[in-house]
Amino acid sequence: MRKSFIYIILALTIGMSHVHAYADRWRQDLPQAKLIGSGDLRWFGLHIYSARLWTESATFDPKSSFALELTYQRNITRERFVDTSVDEIKRLYGNGISNEVLQRWRSHMEKAFTDVKSGDQLIGVHLPKIGCRFYSRDKLLAEIKDTDFADAFFAIWFDPRSKDSGLRKQLTGAKP
Repeated sequence: MRKSFIYIILALTIGMSHVHAYADRWRQDLPQAKLIGSGDLRWFGLHIYSARLWTESATFDPKSSFALELTYQRNITRERFVDTSVDEIKRLYGNGISNEVLQRWRSHMEKAFTDVKSGDQLIGVHLPKIGCRFYSRDKLLAEIKDTDFADAFFAIWFDPRSKDSGLRKQLTGAKP
C-alpha cells in the first residue's frame, strides 16, 4: 500500500513538472526573464485580457528581446485577432507600409494565431535580428523570421501612440 502511494505521488509530480515545462517553453528564448510590468485591457468595461511583460534587463527596451504574455478573459477568433492587428498596424504606420507587405504580414498572423477562449494564454517573444515567436500555453505556434513584422506587431502595445497608453505604461514601468 505504501509503495503504491509513493508511485502515485511520483507519477503526479512527474506529470505536473511536464505541464510546467510546456507552460514555460517560451522561457528558452529568455532564460533570465524577469517580470517588468502587468496590466489589463478593458474595452467598454469588459475585461479582454491580462498582460505581462518579461525582459532580461531591469528596464524595457523595445529593440531588445522580450516576451509579452496575454491571458484572455474572453473568447476571440483568430480572424478577429488578425483583423484587429492589421488595423492597428495601419493606424500606427499609415501609408508607410505597402498593401503587399500588409498582406504578407496578415499571412504570418493567420499561421501564428489561434482562436482563444477565456483562460487561454498566448505569448509573443520579440527576438531582435531574428523576428518573433508565438507560443500557446503548451507549444510553439509559429516562428516568423521578419524583423520588420516583429517591430510593427509589438508596436501595437509599445509604440508611444498605442491606443491604450495606460496599459503601455503599466507594462513598461514608465512613469505616468
